[in-house]
Amino acid sequence: MTSIRLGTRASLLAQTQAGTVADALRARGIDVEMVPMSSQGDTDRASLSSLGGTGVFAAALREALLAGECDAVVHSYKDLPTAPHPGLAVVATPERADHRDVLCAAVPLAELPQEARVGTGSPRRRAQLLAAREDLHVVDIRGNVDTRLAMVSDGELDAVVLAAAGLARIGRDEPIADVFEWPTAPAQGALAVEARAEDTEMIEVLKQVDDERTGQAVAVERAFLAELEAGCSAPVAATATIRFGRVSLRAVAYSADGQRRHGTRVDDRLTDAADIGVRAARTLIEAGVQEWLQDGSA
Repeated sequence: MTSIRLGTRASLLAQTQAGTVADALRARGIDVEMVPMSSQGDTDRASLSSLGGTGVFAAALREALLAGECDAVVHSYKDLPTAPHPGLAVVATPERADHRDVLCAAVPLAELPQEARVGTGSPRRRAQLLAAREDLHVVDIRGNVDTRLAMVSDGELDAVVLAAAGLARIGRDEPIADVFEWPTAPAQGALAVEARAEDTEMIEVLKQVDDERTGQAVAVERAFLAELEAGCSAPVAATATIRFGRVSLRAVAYSADGQRRHGTRVDDRLTDAADIGVRAARTLIEAGVQEWLQDGSA
């Protein structure tokens, strides 16, 4: 195989992310053609929750892949529903970038004025911000990275919360005023390379860009999310780190106003990634957090 048509969302960030995969493949002698396309999540300005969650970003790419319009696609892994898609398989997870959230503002979070306006499109980030500072006005926003940053520079908002990985990938990290050490969305900072499940030749080629440790960490986090049955836009966080054959997982569920939270930590040998994620989720389920997530109060 000498050529791959690699599908990606058309935004600058998505194309830059896919470009890192393309460059890794080209370094191995594979010719790569980028195939950018738009999704409902890119064109509809409604909130993500009203559109059905972040899975809307993946739908168009998956339809194109199944239709043979490209040979593989690159997703932000956190945008994928936890259930596998019929006929498709995630076959590679490149090395993860910085998973953390950051505050883009003139000053750190603690120094923002009382009742500051902070923008985010994530219910999870909203809850974490309000848990840290109940006085904040958290504003639901959409748009690409530059659009969101402009809301701060133009004075519409005092700050926005974004992913460190995305800012670093497109060279927009100058406005960062604070870096948060809280757990983030399952699979944040990771990419997923997806192909048709029956295309064994393509799968073997794509596996060359897989990073085993990233794949293991993401598997733990997504198993937690799947067992909790919370959905990828729910106010839950899970971050796993893998070192020397051991996993450390931090997982937290929040109420929507950030005033209720329940967390757990699992440190264990990495023998079964899914089992570790499931165990963490069941701890939160036993604490009653599913009631928060199902009755709209989370």
